[in-house]
Amino acid sequence: MHKKKVLCFGELLFRISPSSAEDMAEKNPMLLYVGGAEANVATALAGWNVPVKYFTALPDNFMSRHVIDYLEYKGIYTSSILFSGSRIGVYYLERGADLKGSVVYDREHSSFSELKRGMVDWDKVLRDVEWLNLSAISPALTANVADVCLEAAEAASRKNIVISLDLNYRSRLWKYGKQPIEVIPAIASYCDVLMGNIWSANSLLGTAIDEHIHDKKSKQAYLDHATSTAKEIMQRFPKCKTVANTFRFDGKDSQVKYYTALFTGDKAYSSPEFSCEGVMDRSGSGDCFMAGLIYGIYNQQEPQEVLDYATAAAFGKLQEQGDATGQDVLTVKKLRKEVEE
Repeated sequence: MHKKKVLCFGELLFRISPSSAEDMAEKNPMLLYVGGAEANVATALAGWNVPVKYFTALPDNFMSRHVIDYLEYKGIYTSSILFSGSRIGVYYLERGADLKGSVVYDREHSSFSELKRGMVDWDKVLRDVEWLNLSAISPALTANVADVCLEAAEAASRKNIVISLDLNYRSRLWKYGKQPIEVIPAIASYCDVLMGNIWSANSLLGTAIDEHIHDKKSKQAYLDHATSTAKEIMQRFPKCKTVANTFRFDGKDSQVKYYTALFTGDKAYSSPEFSCEGVMDRSGSGDCFMAGLIYGIYNQQEPQEVLDYATAAAFGKLQEQGDATGQDVLTVKKLRKEVEE
C-alpha cells in the first residue's frame, strides 16, 4: 500500500467570475473560487483518496489561513506551504468562458511570483513524496519562477521521484522576454509524464504540427497526430515514458465533443468519444484530466483504464461550476460506463 504522497506545486489563485441571473437575485454580483491548476489537481486527487500535498507561497495573513483551512477540509496536506510575500494572485474569468478567451490576470507581485531559486528547502518538501506534478503555467510568470520549477524538477529527479508536467499554454502570461520554447524543454527533460495537446506541445516544446489538420475533419487524423507528437516528444526527452493528448471541440448549438489519446510502452491508446449539449464551466477540465492520469498510474492501472478514467473525470468537470472537481471515484466510473454503453 502506498504511503508516499503526490506533491502538486504551483500558484494558488482566487478566481472571480460574474454571477448567473439566479445568483444575482441573491444579491451576489460576483462569485469567488479557490483555483490554480495545481490546486485543482490536488483537490481531485484528495477526493479520490490519493495522499496529496500542495506546495505554494502565500502571504502570512488571515486570508491565507482561511485558504489553508479550506485545503485541509478538502483532505490536502498543507504543511509545506511557504509564507512569504504580500498577496495572493487573482484572475477574473467570464462566466462559462475558456481560459484562452475572456480572462484577465492580476498576478504581478504575488507571493508565488516572487519565489526565487534557493528559497525552498526541496529536501524537506520532497521528503515523503513519490510524485511531483508541475504545470507550464508557473514558468510563464517570471524568469525566477521558471528557475524554481527547474530547481524542483532537478531535486525530484535526484530522489527518483516521478515527475509530470501539464503543457498548458497561456499566451497572456509570457511577458518577461522569453519564449516558452526557451524555457519549457529544460523542465520537460526531467519529466516521466507529459500531458497537453498537439498545439500546446508545438508552442511549448517546438514539436511538429500539421497546419491543415482541421481540414481533414477526421478523428483518426487527430489521434494519428497525437501518436506522432508523442513519439517525437519521447525521442527528444528520453526520460518521458507517457504522453497524453486531449481534444475538445466546441461545435454549433453548444455541442461539445471530447476524446483523448495516450502513448506509453510503444503503444497508442484512445478513449471513447464523449459529447454533450452545453458546458457549465470550462475551467479546470484539463487539470481534472491530469489528476485522472496521476490517479491511474499511481494506482498501477493498465493504460486503457488510466486513460478512460481520466477522460471521464475531465468530461464530468465540464458540467461543474468552479475550478476544482467535486466528483468522487464512483461518479467518474458511472459516467465512463454510460459512454461505453
